[in-house]
Amino acid sequence: MDLVFLHGPVAVGKLTVGRALAARTGLPLFHNHLVVDAVHAVFEFGSPSFVALREAIWLSVFEEAARTDRSLIFTFAPESTVAIDFPDRAAATVAGLGGRVRFVRLTAPLAVQESRVETPSRREHGKVASLDALRSLRDLGAWNVPEPPAELTVDTGERAPEEAARLIAERLGLATA
Repeated sequence: MDLVFLHGPVAVGKLTVGRALAARTGLPLFHNHLVVDAVHAVFEFGSPSFVALREAIWLSVFEEAARTDRSLIFTFAPESTVAIDFPDRAAATVAGLGGRVRFVRLTAPLAVQESRVETPSRREHGKVASLDALRSLRDLGAWNVPEPPAELTVDTGERAPEEAARLIAERLGLATA
């Protein structure tokens, strides 16, 4: 079982690349906002209950996927409300059941991130969707956290989503659909 753990800052294209990678490989896409949105419907973002429940659900999905040998793609934005050791615990959970986490860092120049942040699709998933909010959160240090490890780094400012997905699938040896 492989957990393809796509991570990177806001607006680098994690969900877009994740969708392209899912189309290429046939792997299911478990993007982080599926859980963020569900938990946020009940608990305030960043509250202790929100943080605990979001992480518990993420880890439960990883555990069951590993237990049933079901590979998947996960998108993740390292930020201050996520425990610093979450990626390590995700990897340990999966490895404990015979799977492995394939960490892939997505990057893009700041100007590219800022040009993407206000696209309508970002609002659909409750993501940071305004340039002012992006800059304000950046200034407040919301993303001043250690990045997870990376087996592969892909600059999405230089590659279209389909090309990034092709590169990821090839470098990680993922079967194509």
